[in-house]
Amino acid sequence: MRHVIALDVGGTGMKAALTGADGTLLHQARRATGRDRGPDAVVAGIVGFAAELRAYGADRFGEPAAAAGVAVPGIVDDTRGVAVYAANLGWRDVPLRDLLTAELGVPVALGHDVRTGGLAEGRVGAGRGSDRFLFVALGTGIAGAIGVDGRVEAGAHGFAGEIGHIVVRPGGTPCPCGQRGCLERYASAAAVGQAWAAACGDPDADAAGCARAVEAGNPEAVRVWQAAVDALADGLVTALTLLDPRTLIIGGGLAEAGETLFTPLREAVRRRITFQKLPSIVPAALGDTAGCLGAGLLAWDLLDHTDRLEVTP
Repeated sequence: MRHVIALDVGGTGMKAALTGADGTLLHQARRATGRDRGPDAVVAGIVGFAAELRAYGADRFGEPAAAAGVAVPGIVDDTRGVAVYAANLGWRDVPLRDLLTAELGVPVALGHDVRTGGLAEGRVGAGRGSDRFLFVALGTGIAGAIGVDGRVEAGAHGFAGEIGHIVVRPGGTPCPCGQRGCLERYASAAAVGQAWAAACGDPDADAAGCARAVEAGNPEAVRVWQAAVDALADGLVTALTLLDPRTLIIGGGLAEAGETLFTPLREAVRRRITFQKLPSIVPAALGDTAGCLGAGLLAWDLLDHTDRLEVTP
């Protein structure tokens, strides 16, 4: 059975799969990224994991994988196949595509983790059938993926979709990016958790706890939550004005609050728009499988492109 290798590399763990041409997950596996052992060990672990998946697929399906797709965090040059920088993995300028191609002997596609997850959400998840979508992941930080006709736009330098660094509160909280008042300093899961911890006096409080307190009617939690929703709506309306998506997909840890987030967020966005068209605002559908599914799509796209080149006279 023809299949591809899909790898989603995170700061603490790696999720992997073998996927069929129709997107079916034929095999799944997980293991620790091992970042405590240093960047070289992380790279060796990725290459070794991919080799194990190749061997498993060859034994299980009678032929090796036809291609591989890999999603990694940080700054990614997907054209050159280079993992440029990832603070949480400690690497710089890793030629990951070449390393994996040499190990596997098949074409390899490299992509940014959020854009890759957004690709999956757009094609086979919450944005299925939408010609224009914006995927926004609300996690430790905030990042996005701009979807156009079934593909995700990387931008001229690989930075497209960095909605977390739209300034929504000028002169506000300093951001590690060097600006002040960035969206992710107010509306990420980490930011909400920090604000709630300060408000309730519990240093271990987090965003999920804030959401539960909102549902219970705690006025301090409501204040913290609404401030985050207002900041998020400000950032999203800026993005909507520039991109005019048909569907806005919200994922990441904060989206797990469900309608505790989506009901006030839809209303806050609706209040802010004037001439803009209000998109459908929906939760992500694929959960933590999005990265793997997206990496598989990258691999199949690479094969489709190769096949077209081979038949072109």
